[in-house]
Order: sequence, then C-alpha cells, then structure tokens
Amino acid sequence: MDTFEIDGRPVGTGESTFVIAEAGSNHNGSLETAKELIDVAVEAGADAVKFQTFRASDMYVEDSGEVEYLEDERSIYEIIESMEMPYDWIPELYEYCEANDILFLSTPFDERSADELEEYVSAWKIASYTMTHHPFLRSLAETDKPIIMSTGAHEMDEVSESVSVLHDAEVDGLALLQCVAAYPTPLESINVRVVETLREEFGVPSGLSDHTLDPVTAPAAAVALGASVVEKHFTLDKSMDGPDHQFALEPDDLDEMVTAIRNTERALGSGEKGVLNVEKELYDVARRAIHASRDISAGETLTRENVKVLRPGNREKGLAPKFFDEILGDTVTTSIKKGDGVQWDDIEN
Repeated sequence: MDTFEIDGRPVGTGESTFVIAEAGSNHNGSLETAKELIDVAVEAGADAVKFQTFRASDMYVEDSGEVEYLEDERSIYEIIESMEMPYDWIPELYEYCEANDILFLSTPFDERSADELEEYVSAWKIASYTMTHHPFLRSLAETDKPIIMSTGAHEMDEVSESVSVLHDAEVDGLALLQCVAAYPTPLESINVRVVETLREEFGVPSGLSDHTLDPVTAPAAAVALGASVVEKHFTLDKSMDGPDHQFALEPDDLDEMVTAIRNTERALGSGEKGVLNVEKELYDVARRAIHASRDISAGETLTRENVKVLRPGNREKGLAPKFFDEILGDTVTTSIKKGDGVQWDDIEN
C-alpha cells in the first residue's frame, strides 16, 4: 500500500485520517467569509481546509442551460461565473491558513487556475467531473505533488484508466475517494464499501468525499473500513444564498464529524488481540478458575461436589478451567479450605 505525505503529514493505511473541511465556494464572494470558514475548520480540528478555484469560461460552454437540482433561473454558466474565487485571494488565504496551523488546499478545475495555485498548495484535489480529463491529470502529476481524486459519476473502468494515466505520469502519491454525485446524497446511496474496493483494486490509500446530510454515519463508517481521507462540505449557515450551502455541514456539525472520526480511530485500535491494561483488575478477579466449594481434607478425592469453576475475586486464583476434567478423581495431599484455589502442588503426583 502506497503511503505518501502532504506537507509532512502522512496519508495512508495505519495513519490518522486526513480530514478535509471542504469550504468550496461557500465564501459567497467575501474574503472575510472565507477566513471565517478557515476559523471554523481550525476549531473543528480538520487537517486541511479546501476551496475551489475555477473560471466559468474554462469549465462550461457558455450556452449551457439550467440545472434542475439547483433551483436557480440562471444558467449553470452564470451560476459558476458568480462563484469564481478571485485569484488574488490565494496568497492571503494561504498565509491565513499558515498562521492558524491548518493546510490550505483548493481544487483547480482548469490549467489556468492550477497555475495560480501551484505555489500555494501541497497537494492537488481533483473533482469527480475532472477525473477523466486525462491531459489535465498529466499536467498536475508533472508538478510532483500528491493527488487526491474523487470518483463520483464514473464507472470502475474509467477510474482504472485515470489511475493508469497518473501512474504513467509518475504521480507523487495518489488517494482515491468514493463519492456520489448527488447533492445531497441519500444515506442509502453513499455506498461506503467502495472505500474498500478502491483500496484493494488499486493498492493506494482510499477515502470518502461525502455529500450526505448526516455528519457522522458515513464518515465514521468509512474510517471503520480503512479510509485514509475524509472530505465533507461545510458552511457558516445553511440558509445562506448559494448552491452548496444546503447540503453542507454547519460549524457544530463539522465539529461533531471530526470528533466522530477521531473517536472511531480510537475505538478501532491496533487490531492486535491481548489483555489490555484497562482489563487488568477484572482479569485478576473475574476470570474463572478451579476453587474448593467446601473444606477438603488431605487424602480426599476431588469431585464435582468439592470443587467448582468459580471467579476468584481477590483470592489467589486456582488452576485454569481447562484442567477441571483432568483433576477430577485425583487425590489431594494437603488440606484445602473452602474458597481456596486448587493448585498443582495440592494434588498427588
């Protein structure tokens, strides 16, 4: 399994989940709102905050018509144009993230935007709809930055083609994200098990770009299935104008998501089975052993009437229960008081 680093932060199996708080275009054209979004991501404990950088003219044909799910009378081209992030924000947002100890990322949707971002991002995030833009993938791979790529609205063979393109271009680290291109995504459609499928099929770290409304279920399930990356949209307020606010998490929800991810990691543990320190007290007092159920005199035979498999509490523990049938019928050489543990030294021969 390939593990790589983003600005010194390891991403891969066995590492802490890389959590991306997706601000997208929820800044609504306000630099101050963009900084407030960064503050929220920092407060929640995300590893990175990610915006989107694009130009409508490099993204859609101009006469593109309307999109039903957005419930907006404007054409998709006009909507995208209104959401453009000014390029001169990039250095300032980068510096604001640096000052607040969170990684700045932004998804480029075109070559021009990638050129503007290259100096300021440590990794590239590829949106689902860009996944099959092979020339663009090659150009990003040539920058020697790792790539996190969403796979929504694509078949497995298309994912395979894009992965091959990136490997042929010698990409410096790759992670693939399960994603469903529906905003919001019904919980029953998120198909988190694809996180496993992508990892097993391509031998790279995998994760989830989640558009469900639930802040916990899909992200925690993805981490339980081995996700190395989790990405989720957030906003300051769902009631704000704009196409991406309604399905995004509000600040308290983002905080809940990150907490759930970290708690899931803690609950998963190392996978190694053994007696833990937190079990020590009950290991000593509650694991059953062979004890005298009444006083036993020297020379008596051990029977089901005078020995039982009991929890010892604070008494010295007797032989393990697996020896119970073996000692029945044996003679004891010393007297044993009721409740004492039966030891090998108590038994003849």
